[in-house]
Amino acid sequence: MEIDGDIAHEAKASQASTTSTTMAVPMYHKSSVHSRLLLTQLAELRDDSRLCDVALVVKGTRINAHRLVLTACSNYFKAMFTNEMAESRLQEIEMVDMEASTLDALVNFCYSGEIKITDVNVQSILPAACLLQLNEVQEVCCEFLKKQLDPSNCLGIRAFADTHACRELLRSADKYTLHNFQDVVGTEEFHLLPVNQLVELISSEELHVRSEEQVFAAVIQWVRFDLPARKQFLSKLLEHVRLPLCHPKFLVSTVSEDALVKADAACRDLVDEAKNYLLLPLERPNMQGPRTRPRKPIKFGEVLYAVGGWCSGDAIASVERLDPGKAIPVWQCVAPMSKRRCGVGVAVVDNLLYAVGGHDGQTYLNSIERFDPATNQWSCDVAPTSTCRTSVGVAVLDGFLYAVGGQDGINCLDVVERYDARRNEWTCVAPMGTRRLGVSVSVLNGCLYAVGGSDGQSPLNTVERLDPRVGKWEVVRPMSTRRKHLGSAVFDGHLYAVGGRDDSCELSSAEKYNPLTNEWTAVVAMNNRRSGVGLAVVNERLYAVGGFDGTTYLKTAEVFDPEANQWRHHGCMNYRRLGGDELCDYTFMSNDEYVEHLTTRKLL
Repeated sequence: MEIDGDIAHEAKASQASTTSTTMAVPMYHKSSVHSRLLLTQLAELRDDSRLCDVALVVKGTRINAHRLVLTACSNYFKAMFTNEMAESRLQEIEMVDMEASTLDALVNFCYSGEIKITDVNVQSILPAACLLQLNEVQEVCCEFLKKQLDPSNCLGIRAFADTHACRELLRSADKYTLHNFQDVVGTEEFHLLPVNQLVELISSEELHVRSEEQVFAAVIQWVRFDLPARKQFLSKLLEHVRLPLCHPKFLVSTVSEDALVKADAACRDLVDEAKNYLLLPLERPNMQGPRTRPRKPIKFGEVLYAVGGWCSGDAIASVERLDPGKAIPVWQCVAPMSKRRCGVGVAVVDNLLYAVGGHDGQTYLNSIERFDPATNQWSCDVAPTSTCRTSVGVAVLDGFLYAVGGQDGINCLDVVERYDARRNEWTCVAPMGTRRLGVSVSVLNGCLYAVGGSDGQSPLNTVERLDPRVGKWEVVRPMSTRRKHLGSAVFDGHLYAVGGRDDSCELSSAEKYNPLTNEWTAVVAMNNRRSGVGLAVVNERLYAVGGFDGTTYLKTAEVFDPEANQWRHHGCMNYRRLGGDELCDYTFMSNDEYVEHLTTRKLL
């Protein structure tokens, strides 16, 4: 019985052990080094010429390899070795249209997954990778060439990409060339450009030029580079220059008087067409066509400028800019204006930044400066406004720069004038129904809105708008809050009014206007009170910059998140500013109190 008992005990123990084994959780293992070891071993076999079953021959140079590896990596070799092609039975395969060093680098890539691309070998590696259908190498080469794009080589890279059907590289080179056209003109590659490729460029809607005068000059330069062979193409090229959009003086004194144009009847006809368009404005609706339509260049990213203002007890000329598209956005100083300006109005016309009026700490100004971001220089060859203005509202509508309201040191103004950059002249248009200083001006649905401000006595909540087609101002629904030195901008189809000052204090509140319902609704308040705040939409984000909170001049910025319905802090300028523009605009008040008025503008 004792024996039986021992047996029973052992049987139970055995059963328990068996049960434990069947209940064990399976263990799954995936090696993290297996594939690398496999490739390493295959590469060593190749280096020792062991088990190699094919030799690729280029100009007498043998490159040993394993069919299996080549087939697994390259669709070219897969088709060769698996589809009963003659090469599938050969021990040696002659390779053409590439160098031995290039093929060796690509075969090494098949074994190692590594390749070194340089500016010396990329033009041989890429076509060979295309032939062998090594897609990853193609992509790496294209990315390398994208990073090398500059005005001196973009046309060559563009042609190279087109030849080898690298569509993504071709698109990138196209965009770069169109966006930097003025820098490309005059390069060796531009002078050697085939006529059909030049036509492609100058006919593009996305060509980035300040004016059609630049396109005309580029065409003439290209033709004169090889005049005997190219003068026959002049009329064909001028068909794609939008001469009706040129300045009349340029058309008459430069285009019409050019010897090549005068000698070509078809060119003269194009000039006459442009003259008729300019001389007969009432007939323009019947004369519309590809040459009368402004181009629509790609926006490569917008930046924010802070211009002038009041700092440390005096007007300032300093200017700084923010590129929100950078990984770490930082405000950077650029060239200062020639004059110190607080209460300045700022807007962008043809990608040039205009600073209008203001106060230099002693004198009210009617002068204007223009900033070219391409050269980082300000110029003063802009016609002055008809009257001195500070605390002026500025905006651009239909290509015209509008200066609205403000004050001249004696009176609060209702005067409105607009600037024609082509003619370099200001023209008075219909005055507002209310005098306004510290007014904010924005453009919505083809109308110019004058929002809030002060009539010289009290802050205003009234709003009026100008329809240039009608030529008069009309009153719309007033804001819920009186605001002077506010910021306004158009965002998501609404007109936003933010910050400012009412009868008693600086404001953090915000509201927006719906033009369809003619109603204002409240928007979540900013984190800070901001009188003289600058407001702008940059890269589809609404920024509030600077201002005065009642105690401190601010250099901070906030950005509005409509989905979360909140404002988030977004870094700081280098300088505290009041009354500056784009953009920062500072305003000089008639009661000798300096109030920060920061206006923002975006620049492409």
